[in-house]
Amino acid sequence: MISNLRYWFLIALIFLVYLAGMFATLFENDSAQFSVMAMRMVQENDFLSLFKGPNEYLDKPHMHYWLAAISYKIFGLHAWAYRIPGILATLLAAYSCYGLGALLYNKDVGRLAALIFMTAQTIVLGAIDVRTDAVLTGFSILAIWQLAKYVEHGSVRSIVIGAFAAGMAFSTKGQIALLVIGLPLICHIAYTRKWNAFLSWKVLLALLVFGLTITPMLYAYYTQFDLHPEKVIRGKSNRSGIFFIFWEQSFERLSGEGIGKNSSDFFFFFHTFLWVFLPWTIIGITAYWGRLKTFFKSRLKFDSKYEFLTLGGITLIFAVISFAQFKLPHYLNITIPLFAVLTASSLYNTYRLQQQRTIHILKIGQFFVLGIVFIASALICFYVFKLNSVLAYISLVVAAIIIVYYAMKREGEYIKLITVSVCASVLLNAVLNLHFYPNLLEYQGGSSMAKIVEQKNIRVDRIYKIGDDFTWALDFYNQYPVQITSVDSLKNKKDVWVYVTEDEMELLKNKDFDWDAQFSVDQFRITRLQGKFLNPNTRKKVTGKMYLLHIY
Repeated sequence: MISNLRYWFLIALIFLVYLAGMFATLFENDSAQFSVMAMRMVQENDFLSLFKGPNEYLDKPHMHYWLAAISYKIFGLHAWAYRIPGILATLLAAYSCYGLGALLYNKDVGRLAALIFMTAQTIVLGAIDVRTDAVLTGFSILAIWQLAKYVEHGSVRSIVIGAFAAGMAFSTKGQIALLVIGLPLICHIAYTRKWNAFLSWKVLLALLVFGLTITPMLYAYYTQFDLHPEKVIRGKSNRSGIFFIFWEQSFERLSGEGIGKNSSDFFFFFHTFLWVFLPWTIIGITAYWGRLKTFFKSRLKFDSKYEFLTLGGITLIFAVISFAQFKLPHYLNITIPLFAVLTASSLYNTYRLQQQRTIHILKIGQFFVLGIVFIASALICFYVFKLNSVLAYISLVVAAIIIVYYAMKREGEYIKLITVSVCASVLLNAVLNLHFYPNLLEYQGGSSMAKIVEQKNIRVDRIYKIGDDFTWALDFYNQYPVQITSVDSLKNKKDVWVYVTEDEMELLKNKDFDWDAQFSVDQFRITRLQGKFLNPNTRKKVTGKMYLLHIY
């Protein structure tokens, strides 16, 4: 097995990558939007109401925003403070992967599961582009681990912790939490035939703890929506927040009603998985397929050497979320802990059974992944955004030398397979967090304009916009939301600044507006990358401008 020194060295490397991303500029839309929503709670001292810009927000519960607001209260209104709860939730998830792997298999599987989880691409990305999924994933896998532990050992402590974690997950994203916790547990109970776990007073205690945990969220929904039937939310009045979170939310997600539709492709998450689980994708698919064949052959007859929690949970969750009409890649984050445990158990079995041929083939696959990472890193550093400092060149060369050393070192193929996989994740995400994202975010108009506002000492309470587009990054870094006005109302204002697109600036020209100062920044929707943007020769063709105009 991998030594403690090597294991903790690899953990330290990926943690440093997390820290490197912690201080990056917030990404639009979701990260910047959620940070502004939490900021508004703190500034207005209203922790019961959720607003998305001028509109009351019904879509997601409050927990993520409360945790961010608490962090703001402690550390101040900083991007890194917003990320702290998400990173802590990710570390909690990693520890829970260890616990679940140790419970279902042994501590070696648990250690490897935690390492796989922390280095999966979508999880590393989720630590910098923090959304509700980080908190959801952390508490969901904690709940699965502790409730599975209760099923196995009948521990009161475990069922109480599991119920609390389930309540926190539900208070973060609603019914999807109960789905991702419940399906794996049902699979586990059905496979082990331990239905008697439900026949205990401890279950009633768990329901009480769950109810108490979600009470603050329900109360907030009640005061914002149920007490005000006159409010019109998404074109409807008499909206009950409690009824929404217990019933309507899931159907809206599946049908796309209210939040819209963006994909009817049933296989969206299947091909998305190919990159979200990098660098472990090949091993993960191999592990899933191998375990699936084992259960088919045994016709799900119980065998103490195996567990059905991870395989069954992954299969059912994939099936359910694939029917949703609104899909985004980070929705898969909730399945990554299960994939981590399943992949770790499969890898451990190859080591335990001394399946040298399998290990050798998997190692070749991981060297292929590492090669792709080297090529991608080189393209990012020398073509997409060229390195411009000697220190950056030296750091990249040192990192390459270390990885080549471990790749060429004479040691067991199993240890080399794991080390090379982790190094691939560390290299790619170090390049992304320290070089690619900082350069990419220069093309995010709102955060770039906020720097100019600060440098020029422009009063943030004198900045307006005339369009409907959200300005989350500018709102957050100004620590004051851009005010909305109309062209007609703007005619009556003097000594104000207007934040506009190129088309809106042309509209103001046609309406005979005059301004005596203007600033411009590049603008690109950075979360929707395309080849023309990544190519420096065609980047200007797809990059727009945002302007700040002084109407005197």
